[in-house]
Amino acid sequence: MSVSTDAPPYYDPYDVALAADPYPMWRRLRDEAPLYYNEQYDFYALSRHADISKGLPDWQTFSSAKGVIIELIKADLDLPSGTLIMEDPPVHDLHRSLLVRVFTPRRIAAIEPQIRAYCAQHLDPLIGAERFDLIAELGAQMPGKVIGMLLGIPEEATAAVRANVDNNLRTKAGEQMVVTDTSFAEGDIFAEYVDWRMKNPSNDLMTDLLNAEFEDEHGVTRKLTRQEVLTYVAVVAGAGNETTTRLIGWMGSLLAQHPDQRKAIVEDLSLVANAVEETVRFQPPGPHVARYVARDCELYGQTVPAGSVMLFLLGSGNRDDRVYPDGDTYDIHRPISQHLGFGYSVHYCMGAALARLEGKVALEEILKRWPTWEVDWAGAKLGSTSTVRGWETLPIVVG
Repeated sequence: MSVSTDAPPYYDPYDVALAADPYPMWRRLRDEAPLYYNEQYDFYALSRHADISKGLPDWQTFSSAKGVIIELIKADLDLPSGTLIMEDPPVHDLHRSLLVRVFTPRRIAAIEPQIRAYCAQHLDPLIGAERFDLIAELGAQMPGKVIGMLLGIPEEATAAVRANVDNNLRTKAGEQMVVTDTSFAEGDIFAEYVDWRMKNPSNDLMTDLLNAEFEDEHGVTRKLTRQEVLTYVAVVAGAGNETTTRLIGWMGSLLAQHPDQRKAIVEDLSLVANAVEETVRFQPPGPHVARYVARDCELYGQTVPAGSVMLFLLGSGNRDDRVYPDGDTYDIHRPISQHLGFGYSVHYCMGAALARLEGKVALEEILKRWPTWEVDWAGAKLGSTSTVRGWETLPIVVG
């Protein structure tokens, strides 16, 4: 969309038209209002890469303990222990260390054959079809099955888990998320599986969490409570479903728009990994993250008062020309040493390695069957949530 430069820059994260292409406005924020204040929704925003990469590690100023989206922070709820992404050190570090034990690189690498099998399960029946919805047929299916396999949730239950995650995130177009309690993080939908695993241990993440011993913040050596395990599982299941779904959609749409780069990948599959990385930089599924301002801070000659909400615009930082030359250009050959698409510092996405692997395998398996495709843009639809941005439907034409 075109952005008028006659009026001061205005960024509304709930504006559907703006969300369809926020990048021109984000560029204006970087250039004209690097510290931005939205009076209507009462939040501040930082849009430059340097400010974001400096602010996110500063948890003493920009706290995660009240949540990571505007609506949740303003709801001022007591979040359950184990939400992890909504905790500050030292409790965050303690809880993260438990997942590090069970979310190891070796365990992630070992499941690549199963990820390929899931892709084949959903893509092979489509061979010969002239068109299909990439989200419905693969993006909304494979990631949920992978995270379910890691957790120890039966494959037939993964659709219900994804629906639950989707319902928690979904917002009405142009409206804020309604947050009245912490049920989204309490994991009740997983209670049956956790109780089963207590009596029937297996080789999965849920069993590992139930058996892990650790020293808590009070110096007591113990295991996680049932509720803590439920919360952990809810957080992992939510993060593992939604963002990878959006990543697959963005790869499908961007490579349709850049057929020359898609052709290069087909001819040299070693480019796949960097194509995934550039996709996350260019269209991060999680375009922004909020923090509670725990103490007054000075930015650009202004005081941001304690009690405010700060929105870090990760998607804007990822296109900042100060760091990425010609940042608004999608280039799978671009050397990328660091981007903000998986967060930064304390809360860097623990599932980044899994998301990269799922994206890599999905793209390889798609290209193996369809080296070319087009998108039916009239039928494509962006999803509306407060946390992620991406295609809800993406009909592609392959015949």
